[in-house]
Amino acid sequence: MRHLLNTLFVLTEDAYLSLKDENVVINQNDRILGQIPLITLENIVYFGYKGASPALMGACTKRSVGLCFLTPRGRLLARISGESRGNVLLRRKQYRLADDKEGSLSLARNFIAGKLFNSKVILSRGLRDHRMSVDEKKFTDTIHDFSTSINCARAAKDKDTLRGIEGNAAHQYFSVVGELILRNRESFPFYERVKRPPEGRVNAMLSFAYTLLAHDCASALESVGLDAYVGFLHTDRSGRVSLALDLMEELRSIIVDRFVLSLINREMIKSDHFTASENNVFRFTDDAKRKFLTAWQEKKKEEIRHPFLKEKIPWGLVPYTQALLLARYIRGDLNGYPAFLWK
Repeated sequence: MRHLLNTLFVLTEDAYLSLKDENVVINQNDRILGQIPLITLENIVYFGYKGASPALMGACTKRSVGLCFLTPRGRLLARISGESRGNVLLRRKQYRLADDKEGSLSLARNFIAGKLFNSKVILSRGLRDHRMSVDEKKFTDTIHDFSTSINCARAAKDKDTLRGIEGNAAHQYFSVVGELILRNRESFPFYERVKRPPEGRVNAMLSFAYTLLAHDCASALESVGLDAYVGFLHTDRSGRVSLALDLMEELRSIIVDRFVLSLINREMIKSDHFTASENNVFRFTDDAKRKFLTAWQEKKKEEIRHPFLKEKIPWGLVPYTQALLLARYIRGDLNGYPAFLWK
């Protein structure tokens, strides 16, 4: 159970939520895990299957408290909101901001600057911890270039320029980050990011994990009432969760890339966990996919200190806290959107 930004996160999978004397009661079998006054909440996000009592759902609707149900893995099941509030006003502001050239550019700058900052941190930590195993000059030069790219991203005059800065930085990043693969490099060579189709084992792992992260970001955005399909950097396209792709930019390297490197270096995923097809395209075996997903869920339980909120939360809640902060910015409760800057 976590209480952040007037949002109650219930992470106990077999918990049941009920209402007693205007309090949300978190029940587990015959135990009461906690009670929170409903009046203090704006949202309740529940990861589990047992659900909530009709009385609580009715009270949430009456008091305009959002009640969101997700699977333990984070797939959105349903969301309840009151008539007086709903998501209409928030989404109307989101759509207007998406159509506003300067307003959407300001948000896009934050997403990309956050991405470049976190990518730089990955390389800086890699150089610090594995100086004898990597090309020190190449890492040092790339880290220096990233400092320049971050400043350029924050000052970009239009989205095309911003995309160009991000594209060049991504090419630099992926040309060196493969050196942080410290074991089995012959089975897991990595020199560039190739997406469609993902060539090599590392690209296959990255693509799979990016898909999982995009899914988590989309669920997080929908849980706070935002439209995951209307973005600020990624343009509208039928069936594409553009805002989820925006939100995940700042999280790619610190969540996915570190995770993939860890699986390889700890030899949790090995070369025989893949089947090869034509054109150097690799796919997980069923056993490997289960191992990957199990490790992914365990990773999401690890706690970190949120750099903006200054509170400890599991990694798995980072997309949700960022979605909440984004919603608050769009509503006008924050002067700017605080990207997740890992330190």
